[in-house]
Amino acid sequence: MKIIVRKNQVLIISTLILGVVVGLSSLGLILLLNSVEQLFLSFKESAADPASIAVRPIQRLISVFIGGVVAAIIWWVLKRKFKPTVSIAKALQGKQMPFGSTIIHVMTQIFYVGTGGSVGRELAPREAGAMFAQKWNRVLSRVGLNLSTEDQKLLVAAAAGAGFAGVYSAPITGMFFCVEILLHQITKKTVTVSLTMSIISMLIGTLVKGFEPYYLVGHQKFDLIFLLIVIITAPIFGVLGTFFRKAFKRAGRFQVKDKRILYQLPAAAFLTGLISLNFPQIMGNGRALAQFSIKANSPKWITLLLLGALLKAIVTVLTLRTGASGGTLQPSISIGAALGAIVGIVLQPIFPMIAIWQCALLGGCSLLAASQQAPLMALFMIIEVSHLGYSAFLPLGLGVAVSIGTSKLLLQKLDSTTIN
Repeated sequence: MKIIVRKNQVLIISTLILGVVVGLSSLGLILLLNSVEQLFLSFKESAADPASIAVRPIQRLISVFIGGVVAAIIWWVLKRKFKPTVSIAKALQGKQMPFGSTIIHVMTQIFYVGTGGSVGRELAPREAGAMFAQKWNRVLSRVGLNLSTEDQKLLVAAAAGAGFAGVYSAPITGMFFCVEILLHQITKKTVTVSLTMSIISMLIGTLVKGFEPYYLVGHQKFDLIFLLIVIITAPIFGVLGTFFRKAFKRAGRFQVKDKRILYQLPAAAFLTGLISLNFPQIMGNGRALAQFSIKANSPKWITLLLLGALLKAIVTVLTLRTGASGGTLQPSISIGAALGAIVGIVLQPIFPMIAIWQCALLGGCSLLAASQQAPLMALFMIIEVSHLGYSAFLPLGLGVAVSIGTSKLLLQKLDSTTIN
């Protein structure tokens, strides 16, 4: 009994300490991102100003191209001269994440996104959090305070979720990332540890960026008629999210890992820069495109929204395929938001009581759920980063349920076809 109490005390203390450490780590990555954006694109990103529209178009092209060249060189040297980086999934299986390689790796991700690279920024703080948790577990082991393998794994997963929470001020999302995606285990212990760590990390992250919403949305409540639109469109987002998931999974499997990264990643960056000459919202992790979609309110934007969704999918998959590392959560949201806004614009003459921004959030939330196979995380991520009220839970909850159900059926069919 005393041993159990002692281990629980160690787990509690570990949760608190890692919450602070991961929060400081996320805070450092936020400051790095802000510095890179200011240096290369001469702007300070915010929900009201998510894209570098004010600078000359050629500066955007030069920024992301230089970012691609520098990132390619760093990742190439990292692969040749340093210990191989270890994914969070392998870390949960017990493989150690090397400190030096991981730090350089996560900072390079943030640097590339800051220059305009089309990939999510959320992977870096998650990997940093998992790495710090592993190091903490080793410290405990050295001083004779060994935790069980299960609790060590929980701390690593919770720290990964806390890294996300620190950057996006979304502790519930961080918790669901831990228990739904990484551990696949929702218990009192896993929820308590991961949520506590995420809350601490979030509070530290807000010291610099405050507690403002990540997306600026309207104030209308979701009307019950919106449920009809959910039922009609969520299966479509489920299908699209499934194929996007397949695309970025394939990009990861066949990712360039040799010297070809030295010219293929800069080429992908140059393509991103070319598109940004006339469409700056294509740059970065997808925040700019999502916010553009949320604000769209006229049929004249349909072609641009459709083009934005298509190009964002292409450049993100291409960026991952040519050797870059990064997340896919925000790109998924941006693609879904653009398509959802199109749905809203088309249907508004028939349903004048609906708001286009609500359709954009439905698209982002539903496509995210399918692409990540994580309905709870997708639902709470959109609600937390947009600071939505209670009326959003029913329609968006139904949206992710229908989307994930459609996606599961499609994945089963695709997998059975592949086997046969």
